[in-house]
Amino acid sequence: MAYDEELAHRIRAVLADQPGVGESVTEKRMFGGLGFLVNGHLAASASSRGGMLLRVDPAETDALIADPHAERAVMRGRPMDGWLRVAVADLPDDEIDGWIVRGVAYARSLPPK
Repeated sequence: MAYDEELAHRIRAVLADQPGVGESVTEKRMFGGLGFLVNGHLAASASSRGGMLLRVDPAETDALIADPHAERAVMRGRPMDGWLRVAVADLPDDEIDGWIVRGVAYARSLPPK
């Protein structure tokens, strides 16, 4: 399954609106989708599994998965703190944007690669 092109465009647009982020963004095919990296760290990805793969503060994972649209990502059979799968199909645009901004904020908090 290919990633959602419309979601990729949405992520791109939100990143473009973030002050001081534009020049530090790169796009990279990864995890079967299209990842958006800020300072070399994945912030958000239009996932090939549908929805969005998002990087967040691992300490916030349990609180964030209380949202019915978010779940802990499972990679190689292991649930991963700090990685979420967000089902965006039924979310309004402002909520999708909020998730993307959260991923960007966490990526920006990490030292550049």
